[in-house]
Amino acid sequence: MAPRAVGTVTISFGLVSIPSKLFSATNATAGVSFNLLHKKCGSRMKQQYICIRDGETVERDDMVKGYEYAKDQYVRFTPEELKELEEKSTGTVDVVEFVPLAAVDPVYFDKPYYVAPDKGGDRAYRLFCEAMRATGRCALARYPARGKQYLVLLRPSGDGLVMQQLLYADEVRAIKDVPLPQTQVRDAELKLAIQLIDQITTDAFHPEAYHDDVKDRIEAAISRKVEGQEVHTAPVEAGQAQVSDIMEALKASLARRPADAAPVAV
Repeated sequence: MAPRAVGTVTISFGLVSIPSKLFSATNATAGVSFNLLHKKCGSRMKQQYICIRDGETVERDDMVKGYEYAKDQYVRFTPEELKELEEKSTGTVDVVEFVPLAAVDPVYFDKPYYVAPDKGGDRAYRLFCEAMRATGRCALARYPARGKQYLVLLRPSGDGLVMQQLLYADEVRAIKDVPLPQTQVRDAELKLAIQLIDQITTDAFHPEAYHDDVKDRIEAAISRKVEGQEVHTAPVEAGQAQVSDIMEALKASLARRPADAAPVAV
């Protein structure tokens, strides 16, 4: 079944306007989700909000939003005040600048969308894609929608275009804040590590070659449960012994057949 557009936008590239349609690039329904049930009767549970001061159940009509500016101190906002603070949606993705794709760390990547040309946008869409492909660059743009202002990245992908929602700088922790070792790398170890990388390197990423084994096990267990069968848990297998010497671990890894190769913790 053909995917349905989740929205329409106009990409503004200088004085060029590209009417476009957005499609979700990910499938949230592919995962397995469970509902919470009452253990006694098997009925679905309903979430309730409880006041921590008096223990009362609070209905939505009696709730207001507040921001905690100090311990247990809140400033309240009315729905009208919050509505006034929202970004006004224009339906336009305004390109701000172009940068090399490699200059954007994937740690900033958030939700992706596929972009297709809308009526009258075919030529401008194709030109935009090919210009970025020829220059090796991607576009950074602002996109006001759903009351927020999003930072997005536009990049060619295959024959089309991807709009990648990005995180802002204050939403990403700096790696320099993570405690990292200052250990020196030995030349001999580096040489063997490169050989190991070369041994299990392929020329392209083939996502279809990877499967979520846990999801497969859960779905199989669900099928057995639906059919009235029991689900038996297998005993936990002992983990593979770790090799503490890096050189020995690298040599042992290189000696294994590529089909049997697996990451070795050292």
